[in-house]
Amino acid sequence: MTITINEDLRAYIDPLTDDEYAALERSLLSEGCRDALVLWGDLLVDGHNRYSICQKHGVPFNTVQNQTFQSMEDVHLWMIDNHLGRRSVSDFQRGVLALRKKEIVSARLAQVQAQAQAQAQAQPGSAKPAGAEVAVQAGAGTVLTREAVARTARVSSATLGQIEKIQKTAAPELVSAVKAGVISINAAAAVASLPGEKQVAAVAGGKKELRQVARQVREARMPPKPEPVPPPSDATPDQLAIHRLTQLVAQLTEERDQLKKKVQHLTVALAEARGGLSTA
Repeated sequence: MTITINEDLRAYIDPLTDDEYAALERSLLSEGCRDALVLWGDLLVDGHNRYSICQKHGVPFNTVQNQTFQSMEDVHLWMIDNHLGRRSVSDFQRGVLALRKKEIVSARLAQVQAQAQAQAQAQPGSAKPAGAEVAVQAGAGTVLTREAVARTARVSSATLGQIEKIQKTAAPELVSAVKAGVISINAAAAVASLPGEKQVAAVAGGKKELRQVARQVREARMPPKPEPVPPPSDATPDQLAIHRLTQLVAQLTEERDQLKKKVQHLTVALAEARGGLSTA
């Protein structure tokens, strides 16, 4: 049997960690290869790690053909959906995969709509379905909104936006730290707003340094405190008392707002931590 390995396809999904690979190897050696490798013709689509381990140790394996693929985009979409359904995928990885799916579906929809428009212009007298109807007929799907992508990734819309920001602006070292769980998505999005060299320096400083830098970035975004207005020089005792109470109310209001923000950050961090535990 000829099995072809496409390196780009193998790298399309984040590789297993050393511990995960070792666990899979132990499982295959003790239980055999229970899940069939998925092929498209002779191209290996799913099971690269299993195939490598089976070849190394002479473990028998089965294969199955997926007859539904028409293009490499179909393969990518299948791989994305397959991995999104796995418990071991982190929130960050699910967000990245869901955003990739959005790009593919959006590109397909744009292509189908452009072809429909060109066909309509070439044959102006014929009635042609337009827009979403053409896309559905061609199997391109419909536009994925941010909310739909977030649901696909099983994260909040805000978290998805943070993942997107990390993808666009984070240094590779910071991305690796997020994948390794050294820093939360929320904190990494804050650090990602810094210049690349400062991101790298923060990562080099370890988990404590990353948290401190993230906190500093958040605090820097807060509006400056207004200068207290002194009471009039000829203020009466009652006016002075009212002035003190007004300042106290302003101070308490500011402290309340700061506590609300801290609770929001802690809530997001707790949700991310729970997600990491549930996928372990």
